[in-house]
This record gives sequence, C-alpha cells and structure tokens, in this order.
Amino acid sequence: MPIVRILLILLAFVSPAFAQDGIHELTAARDAAKAFKAYIDGVAKKGERPDLTRPDVAVLLGRVYDLDALAALPPPEASDMNWLPDWTDAANQSHKLFIFYGAKPGPQPDLPALARNMTEYGDQYAVAISFMIRGMAREAVAMPMFLKELPPEQRTRIREEGFAGFRKNSALYILSTVCAAIQGASKPANARLVAAALRDTRDVWASFLLPQDRARVIAELADLPKWAPDELARADLATFTAALQAVN
Repeated sequence: MPIVRILLILLAFVSPAFAQDGIHELTAARDAAKAFKAYIDGVAKKGERPDLTRPDVAVLLGRVYDLDALAALPPPEASDMNWLPDWTDAANQSHKLFIFYGAKPGPQPDLPALARNMTEYGDQYAVAISFMIRGMAREAVAMPMFLKELPPEQRTRIREEGFAGFRKNSALYILSTVCAAIQGASKPANARLVAAALRDTRDVWASFLLPQDRARVIAELADLPKWAPDELARADLATFTAALQAVN
C-alpha cells in the first residue's frame, strides 16, 4: 500500500481530544483495519514479510488497538452493542493477519509459521490480546444490559443462544490467550501486559463466565507457577484466579 495513501487515511483519524465516543472510535479503528489489510495484501503479493514497526503501519495498528481510547469511553451501556462488537471484530481479524501470515492452509496448524510470527510480532500480539480481553470484558457488561432492555418479542432464541455462546467462548478465549501470550511470551513486558488485562477485568469475568467454565479456568491456571515465567505476570494471574474462586 503506497505510503501517501496510508498517510491520507491517518489524517482522517485526527479529531478533537474530547471526541471520545464509541461510533467515532469504531469508524477510526475500522478504517485503520482496512488500511492494514491492504498493506498485508500488498506485502504478500511481493512475497515479503510485513514490517509492523514501520511508523505508518504501527500507527494503523495503534488505532485498531487503541487501549487509551477504549479506557477513555464512559461506563458501558446497552447501546455499546450497536458498535463495540464491530470494533472487537476488526481487532480480531487484524491480529490474525499477522499471526497467521505465511501459514500453509490445511487441517493442521502450520506450527513453524505460527512460531516465527509469534516471535517476530510478539509485541504487537500482546497489545492485540490485551485490547481484546478488555474489549470483550466491556461487551460482557453491555450485552446483558442490551438484552434486558429488549421488549419480550425481541428476545429471540437466536439472541439468547448468541449470548450463551459468547459466555462460553469467552472462557476458551481467556485460556488460549493465557497460554499463547503469557506462557509463550519471549519478553516479560508482553506477558505482563496480557496478565494485567485479565487482572483489571477479573470482576467482570468472575460474574460473567458460566459456572462450569469458571471452574475450568481455575483448574487450568492452578499450576501457573510452573509455566508462567514472569513473577509479576504470575501475581496478576493469581489475582485473577482468586476473583474467580471467590464467586459462590
């Protein structure tokens, strides 16, 4: 993707500091995600490796995974469900572009390609997972509020099943990210970033996860001192686990 085009897109992100609303953030993140995909596609056609540290590319990813913008939003409310899932989806799709870059298609994962990408793009992966955990936690608060405000005739089986599926998948996501982003982190700072996201959202997950899934997460993290190499990350994971254990 030509630098001039990327710069033009970046200029569209410039906005007053007070414009911290969800729709604005979604629009900026979605535009950045499209520009990032165009960059990845262009690199792939040339048979090259993406350079995620290139300033213009780094800014695109920074806009997709804008932790500051997410934190600056007002408390979650039902209307978040009109835009927040689209933001987290754009974030999820963007991180897959570099984590699975160059992976051979097939029924089995291309482990060598994944390992190379996790090593080369570990910093960006940690930021992406930290954002996803925090964004999903906000969804976990907003979604029940959204369903509660619906009139009875709109509380369809599909919506109820979608809500239950999100609760179930949240536990699976947490477990998979802990293993990949904390156990497999090559830098302590990256492990700490992800562990801190779980620590900060622990009360949300403690009440949101289904009882059987909460028990599974607790069990999986029981031996974390054996595989979490960083002491601070272990402490944050212990705080997260304790919050889950405190639920009656």
